[in-house]
Amino acid sequence: MSTALAVYHGRFGRVTLYHLDRSMAVHAHREGHLILHVAGDDASVRICDSDHPVNRRLGAAVNPWQPHNFQHFPGARGALCLVLYIKPEWFLEAGRSAVSALRFGRNSIEVTDRIGRLIGRVARLLVEDTGSPLFSDHLYELTHECFDRSWQWVPAGATALQPDPCIRDYRVRNSIRFMSSRIGEGIELDTIARESGLSRPHFYKLFRQHVGLTPNVYLNTLRMEAAIGRLTTTGDAVTTIGLDLGFASQASFTRFFVSNVGIAPTDYRRTAHLVA
Repeated sequence: MSTALAVYHGRFGRVTLYHLDRSMAVHAHREGHLILHVAGDDASVRICDSDHPVNRRLGAAVNPWQPHNFQHFPGARGALCLVLYIKPEWFLEAGRSAVSALRFGRNSIEVTDRIGRLIGRVARLLVEDTGSPLFSDHLYELTHECFDRSWQWVPAGATALQPDPCIRDYRVRNSIRFMSSRIGEGIELDTIARESGLSRPHFYKLFRQHVGLTPNVYLNTLRMEAAIGRLTTTGDAVTTIGLDLGFASQASFTRFFVSNVGIAPTDYRRTAHLVA
């Protein structure tokens, strides 16, 4: 099973150092997401419908709400990756700019010498000293360098492939509110579609058109976020958290968490730290 060497939460979002040796389920995040190689075997991340290598020369950048999954090559021993989940509002604030919205121009990032050095610095600080006043500075610098690199060779006037943040269809907006309010009830897609006044096929098509994700991936994202929040900010038992989120047992919750986060919830809680 994959393991976490370090997991840190803060105003920036989340930063993790993972040894990944298994593929993950398709999922999404509301944060800007970077997967950068530190050591070990090559790997790949499938973003939307395209595969993007993760190795010493290339990293992967995932825009908020883009569906993706880490892919482990059969026979490989695994990859040690620096994985960033950066909150767009922190990126704006840290950059002191109103024009630096965290939307990457491309999903593949060329790892320049400068980016490589920053990867090493952030990885070392995660293991040795996240109390360093330089941590946030290096983290922002790394994110910004990757952001700038993602727009290299992108045609002038092009925009990132990103769902419209303003969801205009009221039925889709209602379905999102319904999912958010019933996250622990184990709701079915048929119920969500019915509450939205749509047939299941029409609801599925409309939701994906406006959000860029299937309804079940979106719902799983909400459950994953809620689980991570409970694991890192409360002392609630893992079984209780799973039951509260609509899982039938701790085993089914653990399988879901491993598939979407990469490690077991008990391991995540043991490794996670909050950075002031």
